Amino acid sequence: MSETKTHTYAPDRASAEKASDAGSADVNVFAALVADEEGHDIKYRTLSWQKATLLLFGEYVCLAILALPWSFSVLGWVTGLIVQIGIGLITWLPDAPPRLPRHLRHCRKLFPRFGRLAYEATAVMLLLNNLFVIGFHVFTGAKILNTLDDSKMCNVVFQVVSAIIGIILSLPRTLNHVSIMSVVSASCMGIAILLSLVYVGIEPHPGQGYGKNGVYPGLGEVRTAAGIPGGSVSFVDGVNAMLNITFLWIGQILYPSFIAEMKEPRDFPKALAALTLLEMILFLIVSVVGYHFLGQYATAPMMGSLANTKYKKSAFAFVLVPTVVIGAIYSNVAAKYVYNRILGKNSRHTYSHTIVGWGTWVAIVVVIWVIGFVLGNVIPSMGDFLSIMSGAFDSFFGFFFWAVAYYHLNRGKLFSSVSKTAQSILNIFIFAIGAFMLGPGLYTSIKAIILDYAGPTRKPFSCTPVAI
Repeated sequence: MSETKTHTYAPDRASAEKASDAGSADVNVFAALVADEEGHDIKYRTLSWQKATLLLFGEYVCLAILALPWSFSVLGWVTGLIVQIGIGLITWLPDAPPRLPRHLRHCRKLFPRFGRLAYEATAVMLLLNNLFVIGFHVFTGAKILNTLDDSKMCNVVFQVVSAIIGIILSLPRTLNHVSIMSVVSASCMGIAILLSLVYVGIEPHPGQGYGKNGVYPGLGEVRTAAGIPGGSVSFVDGVNAMLNITFLWIGQILYPSFIAEMKEPRDFPKALAALTLLEMILFLIVSVVGYHFLGQYATAPMMGSLANTKYKKSAFAFVLVPTVVIGAIYSNVAAKYVYNRILGKNSRHTYSHTIVGWGTWVAIVVVIWVIGFVLGNVIPSMGDFLSIMSGAFDSFFGFFFWAVAYYHLNRGKLFSSVSKTAQSILNIFIFAIGAFMLGPGLYTSIKAIILDYAGPTRKPFSCTPVAI
């Protein structure tokens, strides 16, 4: 979708351009790029579509899944399922990245009136999004370690530990290496999810959780609602609950980066279809089972509602692996972009083992995680992180860009047939969702942070425990 991502790893562009003419397909260009790598020490285009699926699934299978029951406790069955299934289908339908003409993959072409400004703005949003995701995982890593340690150690110390682990895992420079870690990550997160679902099912009632809806048995026995629980919900809580669900489905910001390292970019739709099916099954199971057993006492994450401390710790411990691995995936993408802006895409340092190349790479990775550490201390809660990332960045990378790309691909024939008219209306709707997320969504995210700081929340860089 944007030059900042799609061409981040391009080697010798000149030879690729020689291989293409006005009517040649992107496949010929890509074949030339692959051929250029034959003599390089570091080869990037190594992913099969199966590995790309695992890499994507590893990105999506994260702690935020365990916040789904809380979103349902705010929205109820009907609204929760409509948002979850609807957003899932919307994010799967635009499979445009590998089909876009090369000139449309440049964000300056998507927004021609803004030219270079659009390119730089997109780059800034890409970096900020990834930094916030890394900060979220620094925050989460400390929360996990704080829980396992019974809050004996200062929270800031655990944030430092999380950042150091993240730096170490971010050192590999290709996604092929990271894809192996993603398999381990998704497996550990799967165990955490399974344990959480089993535990909430076998416990007689929720524990003394920290949810905004109260603690058991203050609001009576566990109950669920078809409509909005209680008949109404505050604008801030309602929008944030929807943003939490939306966040899980928006991974498009990394699609071009994954496509750029695939052996056959044309196979990406296979990976995307497999990913969507796996996601839909997993998200629905967690939402339905978690909300059924926790009802109005659901917390984010779900294991915060467990009464048995051993249950809580054993489930939460497995989340540590995906926490640092997913952070490493986003760090890898962000670091590659900054690295190429500093040394250049075609530099010998990019494809050879040089002191300058590795020194620059390590320095960038360290700086990225230091910034993530700061964000992990400043933003007070998991829900606040998810909401602000959805409103500020997912609105663009998950909705705006796809609708604009559709417009460019179909300009002049938007309403040429019944089918095309239906697709155009759908993309207008997608654009409207993005506008809502950026406007009211971002407002409620910032409002939620203000409200949290107005209450008994931890202060930045304090030792206040963050254990669940």
